[in-house]
Amino acid sequence: MYLRGMNGVELFLLGRVLMKIGEEALPTEGIGQHSTSVRTVLIVAGDVSGHPGSAVGEIAARTGLPQSAVSGAVARLRETGAVVTEPDPRDRRRVLIRPAPEASPRVAEIRSTSIDAALATALGTDDPEHVDRIVALLAELGRHLTPQALARLRGR
Repeated sequence: MYLRGMNGVELFLLGRVLMKIGEEALPTEGIGQHSTSVRTVLIVAGDVSGHPGSAVGEIAARTGLPQSAVSGAVARLRETGAVVTEPDPRDRRRVLIRPAPEASPRVAEIRSTSIDAALATALGTDDPEHVDRIVALLAELGRHLTPQALARLRGR
């Protein structure tokens, strides 16, 4: 039996849907309004995790985000205790950013929040077994498509 594959457009659109479900699953109570999007903050947090001790300009170059957006995301991450900053000992004008040594209460809350409710809403189902199957498929995909996959795509 031949199964039709997925083309680049379909994969891109699926990725967009998954990002939106992920954003919906994130707890937002008590964080107020910010000019920096959740998406930008998550991209910056992921880059800082993969490249601790980076400066804003380096993060901007790797992520393709404007420096102002990276600076705003770093400010939000610092507010929540997710990252710490320190002056660069080689150039005191630069600030180096690294993950906080211990998870802040906000980071712990985000890490412990389930995607099940947002996924069930997106799927239009209240069947927990169906949601569990999709979560398992997403977890399997996540084990194969790690941040290192992006580095391989970029040839690094």
